Amino acid sequence: MIYREAGQFKTSYAADQAIFPIRLDRIGIAVCLAIAYLAVPAVANDYWLLSILVPFLVFSLAAIGLNILTGYAGQLSLGTGGFMACGAFAAYKLATSFPDLHIIIVFLLSGGVAAAVGVLFGLPSLRIKGFYLAVATLAAQFFLIWMFNKFGWFNNYSPSGVISAPPMHLYGDVYLTGPQSAPVNKYLFLLTFVALMALLAKNLTRCKIGRSWMAIRDMDIAAEIIGIKPLVAKLSAFAVSSFFIGVAGAMWAFVYTGSVEALAFDINRSFQVLFMIIIGGLGSILGSFLGAGFIVLLPIFLNNVPGLIGWHIPVDMIAHLEFMIFGALIIFFLIVEPHGLARLWTLAKEKLRLWPFPY
Repeated sequence: MIYREAGQFKTSYAADQAIFPIRLDRIGIAVCLAIAYLAVPAVANDYWLLSILVPFLVFSLAAIGLNILTGYAGQLSLGTGGFMACGAFAAYKLATSFPDLHIIIVFLLSGGVAAAVGVLFGLPSLRIKGFYLAVATLAAQFFLIWMFNKFGWFNNYSPSGVISAPPMHLYGDVYLTGPQSAPVNKYLFLLTFVALMALLAKNLTRCKIGRSWMAIRDMDIAAEIIGIKPLVAKLSAFAVSSFFIGVAGAMWAFVYTGSVEALAFDINRSFQVLFMIIIGGLGSILGSFLGAGFIVLLPIFLNNVPGLIGWHIPVDMIAHLEFMIFGALIIFFLIVEPHGLARLWTLAKEKLRLWPFPY
């Protein structure tokens, strides 16, 4: 087997602590990026780009945000949908109030607004944890959706409560929203943005602040004894997590659906993102992508594969099967492999490195 570290000598601490220390991993990432940037735009049609790849990237960013809070910091949250709504409505207000703002600035500022809201609702984490914290964030979910539905200022007093994202361009004549936007431009923009955000998240979890999150997650009392401040660690986790989720909400509204409505970010959206990190793997950036891909592709699999083999399953039955499969997989991963698909991938690589004597 060629998947080996033998002969790959590290000459510095930085090389030893690299994100991809094995040369084959770096080559694999380069190949994946080449396929994503060159092959996919050349062969994928509009359906694949708009209905599969774009929501996959948006969900991946939201899952990374929740994984920072729940997987790395150990703070259970059920308010993901509400924080996504904060980002979406903040982006809409910024885009309509300041039409000259660049769309990237709008997304980053909307993430900042969501981060501020996340810190506010993260204050209870200083006194409560576990199930009680989950209930507190669930209350935040219901309150935020109610607020966006109740006060017309957030949707510019639209009678229907559903508003369209204004046309915004990335540069020149390249539009990301509105009728002039091309699916391939949306895909390439999201791919680049999500890749950079994932790299940022990976490095955050490897630095001092990330180590403080994991110390609080593993044993908060011991972490406080050795000098880690729970106030800073927990609130920073809520802020960074909400920032990622808020940006994902803005991208969902502007790049994916093209409309901003509170009902798109109800409690089902929060559970959907939570399922992603459980199935993909808690405390893993790769697991966020794997879980998002699984959740996006499963309905397509259930809708198309039975027809190919001659089975005719009613549409309502397929919807019920999705929930049943999600529930069964969550129970399976919690019992058999709590770290999800990412851990299975890591074990497979370790066996390749030890072949022909895998443990």
